[in-house]
Parts: sequence; structure tokens; C-alpha cells
Amino acid sequence: MVGSYTHFDQRVAQHVVAKPAKPSLLRRAAEEASVTFTTAAGTFSLGDYLDRHPATGLLIARGDTILFEHYRYARTDADRFLSQSMAKTVTAMLIGIAVEEGRIRSIDQLAADYVPALAASEYGKTSIRDLLHMASGVAFVETYDGNDDSARMGRLLFARTNTSSAAVVASFDTRDAPPGTRFHYAGAETEVLGLVLRQAAGMPLASYLEDRIWRKLGAEADASWTIDTTGQETGHCCLSVTLRDWARFALMLAHDGAWNGQQIVPRQWVLDATTVAAPWLAPGVASKFYGYGYQLWLLPGDRRQFALLGIHGQAIFVDPGAHLVMVHTAVRVKPTGDPIAGEVVALWRAVVRRYGG
Repeated sequence: MVGSYTHFDQRVAQHVVAKPAKPSLLRRAAEEASVTFTTAAGTFSLGDYLDRHPATGLLIARGDTILFEHYRYARTDADRFLSQSMAKTVTAMLIGIAVEEGRIRSIDQLAADYVPALAASEYGKTSIRDLLHMASGVAFVETYDGNDDSARMGRLLFARTNTSSAAVVASFDTRDAPPGTRFHYAGAETEVLGLVLRQAAGMPLASYLEDRIWRKLGAEADASWTIDTTGQETGHCCLSVTLRDWARFALMLAHDGAWNGQQIVPRQWVLDATTVAAPWLAPGVASKFYGYGYQLWLLPGDRRQFALLGIHGQAIFVDPGAHLVMVHTAVRVKPTGDPIAGEVVALWRAVVRRYGG
């Protein structure tokens, strides 16, 4: 897993997201962060956390300053780390840019307005807003057992038959709840958003990301985005990025879409994306712990905090009030449900207590 997750672009076809000529500055604190957190198992330091968990990289930053940056399993700052579903948030931020540019007229439009091949499907009859909220009402099972709908979608997207991406998502075509009435996590929803974005932008998602975000961020390394057998980026997953460039993206979100002297993602879009829009999207309702925004997980509590999450331990936590972020990449054997995986939230809360004032 360590090798696969940091050399994914050598195993599966990708589109490159090219870095700019000059990276934006990330300073480094004079003293490395020191944090302790407490769980039922005891009190632990940052070093203890890394010893207890299969993290490949951990970076904490505030403002424009790195407070802590460590790698394990012989990984380095040159490695690109696979995002899994953290890529969903990138797709959502690009949707926001496309709206501002007038390429998408309204997120209340139906997906089929941009992807006519979906016109007869339930996903095509779903609004972009409901797709952003994972609220299409279309039945889709995502349990990571190798036989669920998520696995079937993956097999179809990478099959040698070159089935169109639209045909793949249209094959999930049973609506078991009205749209816009419940949260139900489904990678197919973001895959549809990726198809909408491709048509609206008039270019590959990787090119749109490169021009609208990556170069403006001042990324220090190329990123890569997995493509299916038709050449379409997998909007729901599989963007590979260095840890410090993940931090730049997170810091941009922490500054409500601004970074490197520019408003990169519209400020109101980031605010809308990180605000509970309906009772069924609230923390503790959408899921047992998190709420949900536009392809972002919302943390409970009075402080506005949100997270990008991916299976096997990928996570980015953001506190906009303190311009504080934590980037975590990992190789947990279990996709979800590791009994001690929740310690990453305990660690984050300790980071906020220490540096979020």
C-alpha cells in the first residue's frame, strides 16, 4: 500500500496538473509544534500518534507557516500522496469557479443540461446542488467490500470496453428517495459532477484545475489525476499531490478561497460549501459525527471547521477562524472502521486548542 499510494501515477493512467514556474512561500516555524491529546487509551504526543498509526505523512500549518511536517515509511516531501475521496472537494471547488465564470448558469440546473447523455437517467434528472450535497436519492451502495456499487463503478470506468463515463453512472438508475431530502454518500454523485464540469469548462478537469487553482496556488510540484479508459478524470477520487501542496490547497480554503494574493475560489462559494444548508445535512444527522456541505464534511461544534476525507486514512482538517490546517495521509488496511482511527480527530482538536486561539 505504501508504494501504491505514492506511485499511483505509475500504475494507472493520469493527466498531469503542472506546477507554476515559482512556488508560493511556505515559512517554517522556529520551533516544531508540540501537542498532546488524550483518549480513553491514554495521553499521547505527536510522535506517539505517528508510532500508533500507519500515517505516511502529517503536516500542520497556520497562516503561511508550517508548524510540523513528518513522513514515515521512507516517504519524503517529493512523494505525491493519493487522495482517495479528498479529490471530491477539489471537484466541488472547480464547480464553484465554473459558476462564477458563467460556465454553469445555476447549481439548480439538472445534470442533463450539461451532459445530454444522462437525460433519460435519474442522475441526469438531479440538480447540481443535490449532487453537491450527496442528496440525489439514487440508490448506490458504498461499503468497500469489493462487491458494492462503488467497486462495480470502478470496474466499469476502467474496463477495456471503453464504456462512456456517462453510461457507467447512468447504470445506477433507481431512485429510492426524492432528491434534496436526505444525505446518502455515493461516489457516483461526484462522478456526475465531474462530467458536468468537463462539459461546462470545455476542457479536461486536470487542465481546469491547473489553470484555475494549481498555478494560482503556487504549487511546488506537479499533481496527477487518474483518468478512466475514455480519458475522463475520475471526479470522485484519485488525485495525487505532495503533502505541502495539499497544505497550500487547505490553507486556501482556510482563507475562504484566497491565497497567494488572489481570490482563487469565490469566497461565497467556500462559505456556502462549509455551511449546513438543511437539517438533514447537520453534524450528527448526515452521519453519526459529521455533517455535509458541498463535497466537504462539517465538524460539530460552534467553530466553523470542516474536513476532506478519504478511505484508508486520508484526511485534511481546516479551521478558517485560525487559518489552521492539518494534512494526514495514511495506509490504513481497513478502508473505514478502524477502531482507533478516530484518534485523528482527537489529535486535530488538540491542535486547535494549542494553536487555534
